[in-house]
Amino acid sequence: MGSCRGDDRAALILPDGRTISHDALHLLSGRLANLLVSEGVKPGDRVAAQVEKSPEAFALYLATLRAGAVFLPLNPAYTSAEIAYFVGDAEPALVVCDPARAEQRARFMDGDKRLMTLDAEGKGSLMDAAISHSEAHWPIPREGRDLAAILYTSGTTGRSKGAMLSHDNLLSNARVLMDAWRFTSNDVLLHALPIFHTHGLFVAGNVALLSGGAMIWLPKFDADAIIRMLPRATAMMGVPTFYTRLLDRADFDRDLVSRMRLFTSGSAPMLAETHRAFTDRTGHRILERYGMTETNMSTSNPYEGDRRAGTVGLPLPGVELRIVGSDGRTVSEGEVGMIEVRGGNVFLGYWRMPEKTAEDLAADGWFTTGDLGTQDADGYVTIVGRGKDLVISGGFNVYPKEVEEQIDRIDGVLESAVIGVPHPDLGEAVVAIIARRPGADPDPQALIDGLADRLARFKQPRKVVIVDELPRNTMGKVQKAALRAEYANLFGPASG
Repeated sequence: MGSCRGDDRAALILPDGRTISHDALHLLSGRLANLLVSEGVKPGDRVAAQVEKSPEAFALYLATLRAGAVFLPLNPAYTSAEIAYFVGDAEPALVVCDPARAEQRARFMDGDKRLMTLDAEGKGSLMDAAISHSEAHWPIPREGRDLAAILYTSGTTGRSKGAMLSHDNLLSNARVLMDAWRFTSNDVLLHALPIFHTHGLFVAGNVALLSGGAMIWLPKFDADAIIRMLPRATAMMGVPTFYTRLLDRADFDRDLVSRMRLFTSGSAPMLAETHRAFTDRTGHRILERYGMTETNMSTSNPYEGDRRAGTVGLPLPGVELRIVGSDGRTVSEGEVGMIEVRGGNVFLGYWRMPEKTAEDLAADGWFTTGDLGTQDADGYVTIVGRGKDLVISGGFNVYPKEVEEQIDRIDGVLESAVIGVPHPDLGEAVVAIIARRPGADPDPQALIDGLADRLARFKQPRKVVIVDELPRNTMGKVQKAALRAEYANLFGPASG
């Protein structure tokens, strides 16, 4: 994947005006690949990276694949306790982290694992060591079904699952999206997404590289930087939060986006109100699509044709999709059921979890997504709910069980129910409904503060509500649907 040697066109355009050509990125990843091999990283070994977004971090991803190894990106927001689990489960041969975290990370590294550092400016022991290595590197041959990456998804039982993605998974999906969204070497993609996530690393990064275009490489979403860079871009991939924040700006107008040809949104549902407001302001209809860590992208609204607000479009070429009922049979048109997909985009299974893999990924290739949806007569898919009470906040998946387990350990808490409620900026916000122990009077803010070292920020509740008891049905199960309805307007009137 990527361009050939001698390509001096920009691959990455940095906020300070510097550019990194395709050739320079190729040579940098070659230097890093040689370093990985010299450090004893063998084909199939895992390379874990908990680093800030930088050109060097992106080159490390490419270098890992060139060395025949498996890339394991980790959210910089993860705590030491969370990272200890991932390192223990994936057993990477090399861990790369920010220098400020090196001492903490070293505590759970055994003698077989190497630890190197890389900061947001692209400096650290990784780059110091790479300097002495040649830029010339011939990629180690791998088969299409060989493992390319492991991305961890939060587990509903508290144990995160490592989704195994092959080279074929990544390449086939990038090819399909490049064609479906008409990406060419003339495109300049405004990239403000994180690169520890499928959306930013694979959907945006791989599509831009494969097409030979450029990416305006922003460390994170910054509205001022987006406004400044939009006139140079032709496309932008984002989450609903990006677009709601841009709409809050008076200087975000039609003239600013006159060169743009495409805005896409994913990772979380977008309110119909946001769609309408964006079109009114800019003249562009945001293209929504649907995917997940295990499947890459499965559906997309059409580039040419009817982009229907509230839907995630049609199955992409090469992707089969069906909606099934509880009996396993395909439901009638327009009826709600579980979304299942099959195709070259679907992952290989969960790392070292054969039972969970067999549960979700059938022998004939159909994957049960856990999302509930409908499909209309024209083939458009609408997501209507999520199984297992998944919360998607700001584009990040939060499984309530993991949060509840931490809250329930706090003094004064009898039990908790974590739900997602509509939020004007995040799409959904994490809210904890807590039943107090008899005689206890827990302080909501103190409860939130107590989770700071246990959970990544995006998993922490935005609000805590204290109650005497949680609502239950006759079987004793907490009625989360009732809680979501009761607190739907906690952050303002919900709209759709």
